[in-house]
Amino acid sequence: MSIRVEALTKVYGQQKAVDGISFTANTGVLGFLGPNGAGKSTTMKMLTCFIPPTSGMASVCGFDIGKQPLDVKRSIGYLPESNPLYTDMYVKESMAFVAGIHGLHKPGKRIAEVIEQTGLGPEQHKKIGQLSKGYRQRVGLAQAILHNPQVLILDEPTSGLDPNQLVGIRQLITDLGKTKTIILSTHIMQEVEAVCSQVIIINKGQIVANDSLQSLRNKNQGNSLESIFIALTNQ
Repeated sequence: MSIRVEALTKVYGQQKAVDGISFTANTGVLGFLGPNGAGKSTTMKMLTCFIPPTSGMASVCGFDIGKQPLDVKRSIGYLPESNPLYTDMYVKESMAFVAGIHGLHKPGKRIAEVIEQTGLGPEQHKKIGQLSKGYRQRVGLAQAILHNPQVLILDEPTSGLDPNQLVGIRQLITDLGKTKTIILSTHIMQEVEAVCSQVIIINKGQIVANDSLQSLRNKNQGNSLESIFIALTNQ
């Protein structure tokens, strides 16, 4: 399995941001849902080795997040919610910069592939600072997949996209999920229903649902994911 999490906990002072969660994720798209402050971003930051856990363990592609952080980072493509970009760089220049960090062999070929994949062709010679929010999201996604990682962790990847862009990026995530393990955090329930095979709902730092989308519906009288989410997170 690509991701294995066991009793993962993160404590800030008196607050347990993440409280002993355990789950596994394999090839496909896992929807990681929860209200604001539920522990989603904290979990993703621990899995990507941006912050250390207080206790528990997790592994990504067999690498321990505590003992092998560099190997974990090589295995992951991460698009954080804040999507930090070098706005003074041109799109293609930023791709070359990221390719250099990853030490890619024949970067030009891979950069061209990813620019086409993410629909950045018309904007590739512009400065990132000149792009719309939607195109900046595409740049962040392109940088995350550039080194062809086995695992993708995407925090609100479709934020700021218009309906046409949404369709394109959702299709890209679906296609990537055929061969990669993707954790997708979003507040858009239609997005989860469109692309995710497995759903985890976290509330107050604890997992309150972990199931396939179909099974979750079956257990809740066929209710919509939105209704199930509200019922589980309003307790």
